[in-house]
Amino acid sequence: MATQVFSIANQKGGVGKTTTAINLAAALAEKGLKVVLIDMDPQGNATSALGFDFVEGSSVYGPLCGEGRLADKVQAVPNQKNLFIIPSEMDLAAIEVELAQRDNYLLQLKQLIEPLKNTGDFDAILLDCPPALGMLSMNSLVAADYLIITLQAEYMAMEGLSQILKVLESLKASQVNPQLELGGILMTLFDRRVNLAHEVVSEVRKHFDELVFRTAIPRSVRLSEAPSYGQSIFQYDSSCAGAYAYQYFAEEFMDRFQLVPADRPKNNV
Repeated sequence: MATQVFSIANQKGGVGKTTTAINLAAALAEKGLKVVLIDMDPQGNATSALGFDFVEGSSVYGPLCGEGRLADKVQAVPNQKNLFIIPSEMDLAAIEVELAQRDNYLLQLKQLIEPLKNTGDFDAILLDCPPALGMLSMNSLVAADYLIITLQAEYMAMEGLSQILKVLESLKASQVNPQLELGGILMTLFDRRVNLAHEVVSEVRKHFDELVFRTAIPRSVRLSEAPSYGQSIFQYDSSCAGAYAYQYFAEEFMDRFQLVPADRPKNNV
């Protein structure tokens, strides 16, 4: 099966987007898929959460400016078989100005990702988007096959959701990315002790039905601690509720998108 690209996005911050990108990527890798996580956020939280420092020239910035290939930026994540990353860097914050000066600025990342997909070296590419619908997020959506939205099971959860869905429909209607689909909505920060959390999940399911993943990620101290140690939740505490939730989510994710490890020569990445 061809490499699939997933954009994990929500223009709101603090909704478990980067936590999901990191731990979904790690869980898929544990299950035998070769996964590249591309940190599209200048804040670089996914980068530091996997133990990487900001290094000039390591991110998508150069390729987006026409310098080099995306494949040359892929790095293996230490002690995590099958998991790879293209880190962020500080220069990425300046890319908005650079992209605005280029023709077909919304297509820049897509044009870079296509050769990476075509190598057949990877089963899935995950894009961790910034918490805003700027140039980087828009490029990520145009490059993706599926949009995955993280949504907190809290008050005002659906605030702003309509905006990102309008962007999705606009990209499809304008033929910029007619294949882009809403792959699913993942409920995060779920506290089963709180009635409101159950009410929010129920309301979201009423509107989006089977697009909402069965798995809900719990509010978890361990999940919030792991990034400060440069580890996925499976390295930090594989027996906690958050780790089990992301394992279940990865299984559901693989089933929904029919992801299976590809047969590759032993000397491949």
